[in-house]
Amino acid sequence: MKVEAGRQRLLLELADVDARLARLDHRVRTLPEDAAIAETAAGIESARADLVRAEIAAEDLDREYRRMDGEITGMREREQKDSTLLSAGGLAPKALSELQHEVSGLARRRQSFEDDLLELMERQEALGAERDRASATIAHLDGQLSAQRELREEAVAVLTADQDALTARREEIIGEVPDQLLPIYQRQRDEGKIGAGLLRAQRCGACRMEIDRGTLAAIAAADDDEVIRCEECGAILIRTHESGL
Repeated sequence: MKVEAGRQRLLLELADVDARLARLDHRVRTLPEDAAIAETAAGIESARADLVRAEIAAEDLDREYRRMDGEITGMREREQKDSTLLSAGGLAPKALSELQHEVSGLARRRQSFEDDLLELMERQEALGAERDRASATIAHLDGQLSAQRELREEAVAVLTADQDALTARREEIIGEVPDQLLPIYQRQRDEGKIGAGLLRAQRCGACRMEIDRGTLAAIAAADDDEVIRCEECGAILIRTHESGL
């Protein structure tokens, strides 16, 4: 196949544009902002889980507090009633002894309950602080996440603009590439290979493999408009003054 050498060189620019587009696509898919967003989102989920756990525990403590407070109130009322009976007098010695024993027992039980209630209130206070910390963490990370998403949008906008410009240039080049070359080039790309490469320093610019002397001699003897392909990767080899032939 013969194609004018100058038009063959269009494939070098096309390959360069495709390589730059591939790098841009990789950058879009591996934005550092995405990793930061994922990390922050994970932090928010963790803080929310902490908040839910603290709220559930706080609800349990609130129920326990109400139960214990009710118990203490009942004991105080009973103590007050018994104390009134003691103050009134007129009880038989046995009844008086039993009532005094009951009042003493109620006082001990109430004191024990009140001590437990104080401990429970301390736990409630600690849980309240834990809830406040989790809520503050969520608020802070939400703000951080919004800022990170804005940075991502800005980065994507820049990359998208570059992609659009390169895509437009690619279409221009394709319009100038000879019809005989484009299918070969595209087939290479469809197979995940580079379509064309510069022959330089005895190497294929596409696969970087060194070309043996016999093949180089055959390439050097070929006409300038002969389409040469790399024996290793199949890319179209473009010859210029840099090829050293």
